[in-house]
Amino acid sequence: MNPFTIRQAYKDEYAVLLKIDEAANTLFSQVGITFDFESDHPFILEESKRWEDAFKNGRCYFAVDSQDQPVGFILLGFVDDQPYLDQISVHPSYMRKGIGLMLLNKAIEWSGSAPLWLTTYAHVAWNKPFYERHGFKEVSVDQYGPDVCDALKHQRLVLPFPEERIAMVRTPNQ
Repeated sequence: MNPFTIRQAYKDEYAVLLKIDEAANTLFSQVGITFDFESDHPFILEESKRWEDAFKNGRCYFAVDSQDQPVGFILLGFVDDQPYLDQISVHPSYMRKGIGLMLLNKAIEWSGSAPLWLTTYAHVAWNKPFYERHGFKEVSVDQYGPDVCDALKHQRLVLPFPEERIAMVRTPNQ
């Protein structure tokens, strides 16, 4: 029996989300990616706005342990009027237990019969290959809508390894 479940975030858990994200981001340093932004950097401000919107509008879900303590999360939104997986993070202490897949499956369920979009790093072993195993395909620029195009453009301007940022989509019935 899996000791982890998925539930919607409670209104007072935004700080918990940030702690999980901070811990999960430490893994990127293992592949040479460091995120060194001040809290008032435009990228951080925009990300915070999207995350708070998802949180406020019921599009944040936590994976929780048997004591209802959050150990991972997803943030969901929309790009080009289609579902978008904005973020998926699992605390490093809880990785390799199927939690990321549980969260991904929740995002797929949430997207229903619509395509589910995301942006990620192509060269990070736990990103692109993970999504490909679960039906996502890399999308060429001529298939992006304007929101996906803008998201990638902005990410490529500020994130490390801009040439590795890609868009992926999972179409229904995959």
